[in-house]
Amino acid sequence: MEKVKLGRTGVSVTRTALGALPIQRVAVEEGVRILRKAYDGGINFFDTARSYTDSEEKMGAAFADVRDRIVIATKSGADTREGVLKHLETSLRNLRTDHVDILQLHNPAPLPDPNDASSSYGALLEAKKKGMTRFVGISNHRLDVTLQAVRSALYDTVQYPLSAVSDDKDLALIDECAKHDVGLIAMKALAGGLISNARVAFAFLRQFANVVPIWGVQRERELTEFLALDANPPKLDADMKTEIARYRAELSGDFCRACGYCLPCPAEIPINMAARMSLLMRRAPVQGFLTEEWRKRMMRIEDCRDCGQCKERCPYGLDTPRLLRKNLEDYKTFLKE
Repeated sequence: MEKVKLGRTGVSVTRTALGALPIQRVAVEEGVRILRKAYDGGINFFDTARSYTDSEEKMGAAFADVRDRIVIATKSGADTREGVLKHLETSLRNLRTDHVDILQLHNPAPLPDPNDASSSYGALLEAKKKGMTRFVGISNHRLDVTLQAVRSALYDTVQYPLSAVSDDKDLALIDECAKHDVGLIAMKALAGGLISNARVAFAFLRQFANVVPIWGVQRERELTEFLALDANPPKLDADMKTEIARYRAELSGDFCRACGYCLPCPAEIPINMAARMSLLMRRAPVQGFLTEEWRKRMMRIEDCRDCGQCKERCPYGLDTPRLLRKNLEDYKTFLKE
């Protein structure tokens, strides 16, 4: 597999990397098998987070005997020194290692004060000093915060949503990271599952030499597809550009990226799925969303209390309650057909 240096870290990582968020949705044995197949297929960079339930434990089980041959990144969403260090201790125990390669702050807004030893950034410095992490970074869904981090010279890497439907402002981050020698990790490379053509998504991001996508896989066949794409990387051609233009037209305006920062919902609405149900039902086998269980979940939108918590938490500034009601009306139309 082709490798690239991850910014100023100097660490060589495979240009095809794996994001472990979806691994939490499968059984332990299956998750370990998928992770090990990724390693056996040549992937050496794996990204996870303390908040991804048991994904760290699955990674620990899969990689304990090859720890020195892989690069592990994890994240903490804590906003204090004490909280981040406590998370890190748990992560190291779960990952069966004495250090991670990159410790990232998970979606902070705003950036923590680097001069405050009790802040989450203070924890990064302490973890690095103690050898608990080699490098430090942030993961964020806000472009302004991410750019601040890149220009601050305080973070070795940044992780940000980048895909074939990203606009020019988001894509400008790529050159900015290259300019400041900051490693750029691309999450949501399939736009939260809304880009159904993995070949197009792969080709689009492969054109940027300093972008390392972490492909989220939940099924072995998905991993097999990405390994095949890496073995014979497709070139972005005219047909792909036409398809990308169609995706961008369909996904223009407000759409949910499924980041999940709106959760939990007091009314137990599965917002990160319900707020983009219209798009999902036009891109995935529709029967999976027409079950009685999904009907009940979608109908919870009618119980929305308009508390505004989801709207306040959304890093994209979406009017989430309005988006939910719009998707519910469209969903009801599908039920009638």
